Amino acid sequence: MGSMIAGSVLGARRGVLASLLFLVLVAIGLPLLAGGRGGFGVFLGPSGGFMIAYPFATFAIGLAFERLWNRINFVWAFIINVIGGIGIVYLFGIPWLSVAASLPFTKAMIGSAAFIPGDLLKAVIAAFIAVTVKKSYPIIETSRPAISR
Repeated sequence: MGSMIAGSVLGARRGVLASLLFLVLVAIGLPLLAGGRGGFGVFLGPSGGFMIAYPFATFAIGLAFERLWNRINFVWAFIINVIGGIGIVYLFGIPWLSVAASLPFTKAMIGSAAFIPGDLLKAVIAAFIAVTVKKSYPIIETSRPAISR
């Protein structure tokens, strides 16, 4: 959900920077992951591919929000968060899970499918947050400054 909110609210560039900061803090050992885990070793474990996907997912979500800013509503925000926050994360995570856990790819896919309902709920929450922030405090700029002569 962090990638979804970072991309939706901060945009592509700032969202990626936030995601990278999170990954660096995890890598140096801060216990920021579920169960108080942290350290470089978590990137080599079964969930490492999912974490490596965070900046890529954040970038895709942020870029989509920037491009569609004037048309963003709850439905668009949800669709963007599902494609970026679930699709891209699973695109990286499932193959790495298969390799790191020595599972056949299909078993890794089936095992990951159990998380989709929760991920969809996270996309709903992220979409709600993004639309609310857009209305009350738009951070993403839609206009470029004029070139002065």
